[in-house]
Amino acid sequence: MTLRNILLVAGREFRQVIALKSFWLTLALIPVALALGPLLGDSLDDRDPDRIILIDRSGGAAAEAIEARLSFEADRQVLTDLSRYVRRYDLQAADPSAPWAQSDRWYTPADVKAFREAGGLSAAVAKIDNFKKEETPAFEADPSDYAFVPAPAPLAEAQGDALTKEADRLVDADADLPDGERADIVLVIPETYPADPTVSLWSNEQPRPSFMQPVQEVLTADLRQRLLTGSGMSAQQAAAVQGAAPRLAISTPPPGGGAREAMLVRSIVPLALAYMLMMALMLSGSWMLQGAIEERSKKLLESVLACISPEELMYGKLLGAVGIGLSMLVVWLGTGAAVAFATQGAIADMIRPALAPITTPGAIATLIFFFLAGYIAISIMFVAIGSMADSMSEAQGYLMPVLLAILLPVTFLLQAIVAGNSGPVVQILTWVPIWTPFAVLARLGLGISTIEILGAGAVLLGFIVLEIIFLGRLFRASLLAQGQKPGLKVIIDRLRVVRGG
Repeated sequence: MTLRNILLVAGREFRQVIALKSFWLTLALIPVALALGPLLGDSLDDRDPDRIILIDRSGGAAAEAIEARLSFEADRQVLTDLSRYVRRYDLQAADPSAPWAQSDRWYTPADVKAFREAGGLSAAVAKIDNFKKEETPAFEADPSDYAFVPAPAPLAEAQGDALTKEADRLVDADADLPDGERADIVLVIPETYPADPTVSLWSNEQPRPSFMQPVQEVLTADLRQRLLTGSGMSAQQAAAVQGAAPRLAISTPPPGGGAREAMLVRSIVPLALAYMLMMALMLSGSWMLQGAIEERSKKLLESVLACISPEELMYGKLLGAVGIGLSMLVVWLGTGAAVAFATQGAIADMIRPALAPITTPGAIATLIFFFLAGYIAISIMFVAIGSMADSMSEAQGYLMPVLLAILLPVTFLLQAIVAGNSGPVVQILTWVPIWTPFAVLARLGLGISTIEILGAGAVLLGFIVLEIIFLGRLFRASLLAQGQKPGLKVIIDRLRVVRGG
């Protein structure tokens, strides 16, 4: 057995696969996804604000209070998001006295008022832009969820059944109305309020909690205010009772520093590698089988085996498969690193801290070892299947049970890791060789002990050695056995019998 012959076979396998269009489409999958991700995310989030019509016929100020409350909630969310942005990029020195530079509390109406009086978001962004570094991404506030529009005359004047009919027409998504005249929510406070505290609301879909909760709180406060003043309490005393609230001091980790956030961020790259390994194996397995079937159908095996030994052919195919897997891994990881360090935005902000847990030499060695070992362990099975099948349909019959046995538990494993679960099932999968590479790669983000890594690696190496011995026998015995579909007994006999090369 010579290295030259093995490399010749590996080179032929590699060239055969990279000549396929499906290989290049697969190779471009991750780069295209990273390029289109921000664009698709923006388009999916591009939702117009809900158009809201408020009508207050009770003579009070409940409608104005609802509009003011929703406006306050929107500004408080902007202030909260801005403060987390400032904390993430250490920009507090842009204006240390500003509310957005203080992220240790739940923002109160006084904080929002100070934020507005200082010029709001535009003034805050101007101060930050003069202070932040050039490579720091700009802050982008989410668009407002709600827009208040005046009631059209037919609705404002309608009563009883006519009011219901007109409101239903305005919120009907199928009605023939110009977009500017449509409404998403119509809320009417009747003349009999608060004697009859029923408030009517029409909506074209289930109203969001971010709308219903403030409306409920405002109407409840307004109703209590009227009842308190009606019982003889002065308006100032009633307002003081209604406005009494605790001041909350909140301490949170920095963005990405919470327990679950940190776990998810640390798990991004390990989980991605486990998923890439799964994808690469599924795709390369099909390519390897296709090449093996072509060799058998075109009677090339006899010519090949006249020049090299079965062992050299098997090792060459394995080496070629590893080369294909590594090429996909390098391109995908290289693209991810380029996006992380050469671009700005949400994806880059997510990838940069995700790379931190795998920058140590030990982590890098672990990733490389288990990716390659996993690729070899599964590829040996594909090579053995290719030696037994005379057609793609026959090969698929052998391949599908193998893939299902590997991929179904891996799917559950990845879901468990995302959920932060490293319980007994995950522990067991770590020590079963065909699932070991996926389990170890996925668990790197959660944390896995060095003893487990070394032990699982030793088990995986032992499994590969056994595969080479037994599946190598099956490979040699099946190479020239064409025209017959081996049954289970024949396969077992081939695994036991040692035949010369």
